[in-house]
Amino acid sequence: MASVFTRIINGEIPCYRVAEDDRFIAFLDVRPLVAGHTLVVPKKEIDYIFDLDDSTLADMMLFAKKVAAAMKEVIECRRIGVAVLGLEVPHAHVHLIPMNKETDLLFTNPRAVVSDEENRRLAKAINERVKL
Repeated sequence: MASVFTRIINGEIPCYRVAEDDRFIAFLDVRPLVAGHTLVVPKKEIDYIFDLDDSTLADMMLFAKKVAAAMKEVIECRRIGVAVLGLEVPHAHVHLIPMNKETDLLFTNPRAVVSDEENRRLAKAINERVKL
């Protein structure tokens, strides 16, 4: 069965798309730690990030770097943090999370409530600044 991310990639589930090319997609997390929390996902469904071939892993991080730069232009924060957990969805991905302190990256923190309007605004603003 296809992962939820594959279903998003295939257009079966809507998302707040931030960036996309032929190999990767970035979209806002539906259960964000903070507004703007973004997922970067390879379009090829592979469960474990370190099972990606070297080229795909490197290219995914370069794609994520471009998304993070755009996020930093849009969201007031000290840094864009990167987290790899990979247990919640069996499809390799990285989390890009706006942060002002290290504890902003704790997945035990309460999830932020972000309106549909704000998610649409953030996705559009980030997308307009991504330089792929």
